[in-house]
Amino acid sequence: MSLLRASLSDNPSRSMTLMVALGLSESGTEVSASWISGAFTHISRLWPLMLLAKICVVCLLRLPFYSGDMAQIGLLVAMLVIDGALMLVPRRDWFLRQMPHVQNWMMLPMVFLSGLTFSLWLGYEAKAATDALFLAAVPELAIALLAVCIFGDRRILGISYFLGALMVSVVEKAGLAQIGLLLSCVLVMLVATLRQATADRDQAIERHRQDLRAQRSDRLLQEHERTGRGWFWETDRQGCLTYISDTLARSLGVADDTLIGRQITDIVKPGDKKQGDGERTLGFHLSARTGFADIAVCAALAKEERWWSISGQPVFNEYGQFHGFRGSGTDLTEMRRSQAEVTRLAQFDSLTGLANRIQMLSSLEQAVADRHGKPGECTLMMLDLDRFKIVNDTLGHPAGDALLRQVSQRLQRVVGEKGLVGRQGGDEFKILLPGRQDQTVLAHLSQAIISAISQPYSIEGTAVVIGVSIGISCCPHDGVTADAMIRNADLALYAAKGDGRGVHRFYSSEMHADAEDRRQLEEDLRRALVADGLHLVYQPVVSSKTEQVTGYEALLRWNHPIRGPISPALFIPIAEDSGLIAQIGEWVMRTACRDAAQWQDGIRVAVNVSPTQFANPGFPSTVMSALAAAQLAPERLELEITESVFLNDDDGTDAMFSRLKAIGVRLALDDFGTGYSSLGYLKKAPFDKIKIDQSFVRGAAIRGNRNSAIIKAIVSLAEALGMDTTAEGAETQDELALIRQLGCSHIQGYIYGRPMPAADVLAKQRSVGTAASAHGFQSSRPERKTMLRTIAVHHDGHIYTGRVRNISATGALIEGLWNVPVGTLFAIELSENQFVNATSRWAKDDRMGVEFAGSIDIATLRNPPRSMTG
Repeated sequence: MSLLRASLSDNPSRSMTLMVALGLSESGTEVSASWISGAFTHISRLWPLMLLAKICVVCLLRLPFYSGDMAQIGLLVAMLVIDGALMLVPRRDWFLRQMPHVQNWMMLPMVFLSGLTFSLWLGYEAKAATDALFLAAVPELAIALLAVCIFGDRRILGISYFLGALMVSVVEKAGLAQIGLLLSCVLVMLVATLRQATADRDQAIERHRQDLRAQRSDRLLQEHERTGRGWFWETDRQGCLTYISDTLARSLGVADDTLIGRQITDIVKPGDKKQGDGERTLGFHLSARTGFADIAVCAALAKEERWWSISGQPVFNEYGQFHGFRGSGTDLTEMRRSQAEVTRLAQFDSLTGLANRIQMLSSLEQAVADRHGKPGECTLMMLDLDRFKIVNDTLGHPAGDALLRQVSQRLQRVVGEKGLVGRQGGDEFKILLPGRQDQTVLAHLSQAIISAISQPYSIEGTAVVIGVSIGISCCPHDGVTADAMIRNADLALYAAKGDGRGVHRFYSSEMHADAEDRRQLEEDLRRALVADGLHLVYQPVVSSKTEQVTGYEALLRWNHPIRGPISPALFIPIAEDSGLIAQIGEWVMRTACRDAAQWQDGIRVAVNVSPTQFANPGFPSTVMSALAAAQLAPERLELEITESVFLNDDDGTDAMFSRLKAIGVRLALDDFGTGYSSLGYLKKAPFDKIKIDQSFVRGAAIRGNRNSAIIKAIVSLAEALGMDTTAEGAETQDELALIRQLGCSHIQGYIYGRPMPAADVLAKQRSVGTAASAHGFQSSRPERKTMLRTIAVHHDGHIYTGRVRNISATGALIEGLWNVPVGTLFAIELSENQFVNATSRWAKDDRMGVEFAGSIDIATLRNPPRSMTG
C-alpha cells in the first residue's frame, strides 16, 4: 500500500490557483512545503544586514537618531522590535512547525510593518529638510531594493515590503505622476511575482516527484538488499569501489568501509575456464569498459567457497566521459550447491552413498578405453547378496535398506583405496579395480569381502546373517569393452551362485555354455512343472530299536525327456533363483499328503520346506489345504526345515513356528550342524526331531574319525530337549552298529533301502508291512580319489618312480614297482616337500596297495615333485 500512496502523490491532487502559487493557500499533498518556507530561515539570517543598511542610510543623511520627540523614539523602538522579530521568529521551532502558507501569512505583515516603520521614522526625520522628497523616497527605495534582493524568489514578500516602505512618501508628498509610477512598479513586480511563483511551484513539484521516485527506488533497492537475493556495487574510473552493499560485506565477514577504495577485482578470484567464462573475465570487461551480464566469479575474501553472478554497465556523463561502472550481483552459492547435489545424486546411490550404476559404467568405460592402441587394464567384481530377499520379506523394506547401508560400509572398509565400490541396484554391488591384478591377490580380496559380509548384522534389534557371491572378470583377458566385462563378470557371478553361494569365481569361456545350459534347464523345468514332468520318491525312515518303518521322506526327482535323470542339487537352486520353488513346494506338499493317505496308519511322510516357503505368511494355509484335500491327519506330516530359516531370527520366525505347531504337524530340523548352528534356537523352536547330516555319519566308523563324537553330542542334546534323532546316509553295517550304539532313535540311508516310487511303497507295505532289514557292506572305507600322478618312492637310499592310481586319507594304489614284498617300508614323496611314510599291504605284478603311517588330507595335495616333472 505504501507504493500505491507514493504513486498517487506523483501527480497534483488539486488544480493550480493564484493563492496556491503565491504560497498563501494550502498546497495539498502533491509537493513538499519546503519550496515555500525553506527561504524564511535564510531571510532571518540575512535580516541584520537590513538593519545595518537602515542605520547607514541615517548616518549618510546626517539625520539625528534622537531629537527629544517621543513619537520619534516610539517609531525607532517599533522598527527595532519588528526587525528583531524578523531575525528571530522564522528560526523558532513553533514557527517552523506551522503550515507553509501560515508561515507566509505571518511573514507578510512583519515585512510590511518593517518597511512601514522605517518609512515613518525616516520621514519624521526629514520633515524639516527642503529636499524632503529626496531625503525620504530615495533612501526608502534603496532599502526596498535591498530587501527585494534578500527575499530573492519570494517576491511576494518584496512587494509587501515595497508597499510598506514607499506608502508614506507617496501618500504625503507624491503627485499623480509619482503615484502612477509606483503603481506601475508594483504591478510589474506583481506580474513577475506571479509568473515566478508559478514556475517555482512547478519546479518544486517536479523535484518532489523526482525525490519520491528516488526515495522509492532507494526503498526498493534497500529491501532487495535486505532480502539477500542481490546486492549492488559501483566503481570509479580506476575500478576502485565507491559503493558496496552491506549485505555483501557481511557475507564476506568484513566491514563495508574496508572495501571502499579497493579494486573490485581484489574481492574475486581470477576467471576459471572450467567454470565456463573462458578468458572473458571480470577484469577484461572492466579494462575494456564494456557492459557484461551474469559472469560467474568466486569470492576471494570469503571464509568458505562462495560464488557470485555479477552484471555491470559503464557509466558516462552527457559529454561521453567515462565515470566508472555500476552494477549488481546475486549469490550463486546455494544454486551451485544444489547443482553439485544434483550431480552427486546423478552419480551416487542415494541409499548407500556409493557410486551408482551410471558412474560405475562411466568409470568402467574409461578404464577399458584404448590407450596408445592398447586396451586398458582393470578388474570388475560383481557381487550379489545371498538370502537378502528373506530379510526384505520378513523384516520389511526399511530393514532391508538399513542392511544395505551396513553392507556398503563394510565393502568400503575392505576395499579401501584399492578400487571404486558401487551399487548396481537392489542387492547387487560392483567393485572396479584399476590396473593389472594378480589372481591370488584378487582371490584374497574376494575372500576378505565374503568373510566381512557374512558377519552377523544387528537390524532393529534383530540378528541377521547373509552371505555374498562374487563373479570376477579382468580386462583385457576377459573382454575389452564395458559390456563384455559386465556380461562376463555376471556369468562368473552366476557360476558362483550355482556352486553353492558364498564363494567367488573367475570368468572362464566355459561359463557361456554353462549359462546357456542353466537357462535351458530353467525353461525345461517350467514346462515340466506344467506338464507333470516331476515326480516324488520316498526313502524309508526306520526305528533303530524296532527296525520298523516309521515314515518316509519325500524326495523330488526330475527325469528329463532328453537328458535323463537330473540331480536335485542341480535343478533345486535353479528353481529357487527363478522363483519356481514356491509352486514346486506346494505341488510336493499336496502330492506327498495324497500318497501318504494311502499308507498304513501311523506311517509319517516328511517333506522338505525351503526358506522361501517358510517365510511366506500363507504357508500354514497351504499346509492345511494339503492335509484337508488328502484327508491326512496332521501328526502324520513332518516338515523338515533347515537352519537357514534362523538367519533372520525375529518375531516372524517365532510366529510361523507357533502357527505350524497349532496345526498339529511335526517339525524336524534338517541337516543339523552344516549351517549356522545355534543352541539358542533349539531352545525356543518347537522341533520334534533333529536330523544328523550324512556328512557326520559317513566314515564315522573309521578308526580315528571324530564324527562319532559329534553324533554322540547331538544325540545327547536331542535327548535332553526331548527330541528324536535321525541319522542320514547310513550305508554299511558298521555305521549302522555305531549309530545304534550312540543312541540315535531313527536311521535313514541306503542300508535300509533306496528311494522308491509311491507305488513301490504301497506294494512293499502290502507284502512285508512295516518291517525293515539292513542290506549293505560290512564296513566303510575312507573316500578315495582317482588320479594319475607321478611320485617318487624312497627305499633304502634308492629313489623309484611310481604312479598313484587312487588315494585316500589312509592309503593308496601305486603302480610301477614290480613284486614288492608285503610289509616293505617306504617314504613316498606325494608332492614337493610333502612326504608320508607307508607300508605295502599287498602286491601283484607292478601294482601294490600301501597303508600310510598316519592319515593325510588329500585336499592339500600340491604339485608333483620337480624331479618327476618335465
